[in-house]
Amino acid sequence: MNPDASTIAAGAPIQVDIKVFWRGKPIYIMNRTKKQVDEARAVPVASLPDPQTDQSRVKEGHDNWLVVIGICTHLGCIPIAHEGDYDGFFCPCHGSQYDSSGRIRRGPAPLNLAVPPYNFVSDTKIQIG
Repeated sequence: MNPDASTIAAGAPIQVDIKVFWRGKPIYIMNRTKKQVDEARAVPVASLPDPQTDQSRVKEGHDNWLVVIGICTHLGCIPIAHEGDYDGFFCPCHGSQYDSSGRIRRGPAPLNLAVPPYNFVSDTKIQIG
């Protein structure tokens, strides 16, 4: 069901989820579109259950890159990336929905997805921890 090499070479779009593990925890690294960044920044922070700006959850100059610990803050399940009503993360176990900034928007989760300590060591490489 994947596109063949000639289709990809012709410039067909593909989606790739990047997930690594740090200290035994899944880390999602999402390269967000301008639309996702703009939508995340348009949300009134006061309307969020765990109020945080999008800017406080990313590194300045790398606003398109979101790095979060992929563990639902409700009961520790693993949410699915690029799912749900907010183009972010969806936890199918109990219905928590996070936006493209990893902020809880709907469901029983009390907190946003955690952002691990990380830094950019180059434009294409990060160091977590």
